[in-house]
Amino acid sequence: MNLYLMRHANAGVRRENPLLDARRGLVKDGKEQCMLMARVLSALKVQVDVVVSSPLKRCLQTAQLVGTELGYEGRVEISKALAPDASYPQFQEMLAHYSGYDGVLVVGHNPNVFRFLGQMITGNGGAAIRMRKGSVARINMDRHPPLLHWLIDPRSARAIYASVAKSSRPKTSRK
Repeated sequence: MNLYLMRHANAGVRRENPLLDARRGLVKDGKEQCMLMARVLSALKVQVDVVVSSPLKRCLQTAQLVGTELGYEGRVEISKALAPDASYPQFQEMLAHYSGYDGVLVVGHNPNVFRFLGQMITGNGGAAIRMRKGSVARINMDRHPPLLHWLIDPRSARAIYASVAKSSRPKTSRK
């Protein structure tokens, strides 16, 4: 199974009240991050069989926007194993539930996503991997320990798109 572990896109400033914070949606920049990362995933020919999200609004929106752009037509499944207070054993149980799929996109929160990623690839949680908002990591779950193939964040994706958009050949006039 290829696991695509994604941190939700930009949802603005955190709110003090936990109930209000749970309903915090993506801001304009966050929606743009989703579209950019979906284009990157499409360019990498990523195919997902199932999309799973934390129950919080910002993750659901991220999962729906990215899933739709990837051509995923099913419902986004919700798992408390991706909530901010979830534990690694809950996350492992959720992964076991979806182990029959080839491509699984999961959308969650920091600090859980980078902690879960570190625990998966090292087996002991010794790795500290920074995941900015909107970042996506591809992990091959068929290897033991699972193998991190790549990690792309929106900042890097923008830089790559900007450099590709410019012509690599110098312009010369032909008169």
